[in-house]
Amino acid sequence: MSFTNHKNIQIDTIFAAMLKFSLPLTLIVFILLCTITVFAQDQNSAQGFGIEANVLSGKIIKHTVKFTAPIPASSNALDFNFVWQTYGRKDWQQRRNFPLIGIGVTYTGYGLNRVFGNCIGIYPNIQIPLIRGKNIEWTFRLGDGLGYVTRKYQATAPLDTINNAIGSHLNDFAIFMTDIRLHVDDHWQLQFGGNFTHISNADYHQPNLGVNMAGIHLGVQYYPTTYKPKKIIRDLPVLKNRWLYEFRYGMSFKEARAPKINDPIEPTYHGTAYASRRWLSKNKFFGGIDYAYHKDVYDFLVNYEVDYGHAKAHAWDGAFFVGNEFLEGRVGFVTQLGVYYHQTYLKFDPFYEKIGINFYLIQKEHGPVKELFLSAMLLTHEIVAEYAEFGIGAGF
Repeated sequence: MSFTNHKNIQIDTIFAAMLKFSLPLTLIVFILLCTITVFAQDQNSAQGFGIEANVLSGKIIKHTVKFTAPIPASSNALDFNFVWQTYGRKDWQQRRNFPLIGIGVTYTGYGLNRVFGNCIGIYPNIQIPLIRGKNIEWTFRLGDGLGYVTRKYQATAPLDTINNAIGSHLNDFAIFMTDIRLHVDDHWQLQFGGNFTHISNADYHQPNLGVNMAGIHLGVQYYPTTYKPKKIIRDLPVLKNRWLYEFRYGMSFKEARAPKINDPIEPTYHGTAYASRRWLSKNKFFGGIDYAYHKDVYDFLVNYEVDYGHAKAHAWDGAFFVGNEFLEGRVGFVTQLGVYYHQTYLKFDPFYEKIGINFYLIQKEHGPVKELFLSAMLLTHEIVAEYAEFGIGAGF
């Protein structure tokens, strides 16, 4: 078979895969558009509802020397987002300058189907205006959800040992977008900007370096009724810049590199203590100390008889950290930077980063327990995901 024929077959395969997934997505968009259009007959209830569509084009980033798979010349994606313009029903909406909230669906073709396959991501998101003018604005979108990848590392048929970036079909899917948006009229908006997407399973199955893609996009938004619902503006109470003592307990799971015991999925136990201070009535700055005991590291040390008799002493890490939490009602978006004072035998970089979400079950200004929340955090080292931590916390 000639190289030209092989290339044509590969292009046809990619096109067929895109067609396979694009048609259902288009059908979903059409159905939802019809639903919103019918719903829009009630002028009051449908104001602010719309559909956003973007075409993304970019390239996979080789973020570590361990990433040995070939990098495609380009990667492309199609993104639909079903959005609602907030107008002040809750205090946080006014404090955040009336952001957009939405549910997004993204189809990504990485450009090398036989290695990376394709990804469908579904994710809730929020779009925050950074600068807002009369007919133009600059926005930032943050979204995180689930992504299904059609190809993964596979040592058995169908063989794919080149792809050491993805170790499972089901992954975390995160997307960051920034737009310059032009308001054409009350129904249509055009936008252009940059984007970054990330998929990984947080090392639940190895190997799993994750796939990072960066690029540009062009898009449009359509609102059947209007993108400018009448805003509720009121005098909001200034919340005290209070200090809280907070504690969080969590767990994560990783695959242990221990062939003698069949590479089991083992837990990591996390304990965190920190102090936080609220500022501008919508953020919390915090700093404290982290502790984590890694059962997968313990199994690795025992399996390979490394430093025999001292495995537990080399299976924990601890760090000092600072961070900020952006409060959106009962949801808080967390960013955190830490420096290790002790590391496991399998040492990483001296610094780590965490991003995540807190969902508040209790939020009070008074009383012994002022906050109770569930948390989901992703720890990375230089944008390489290491594990996902899920837990519960409280503030006093």
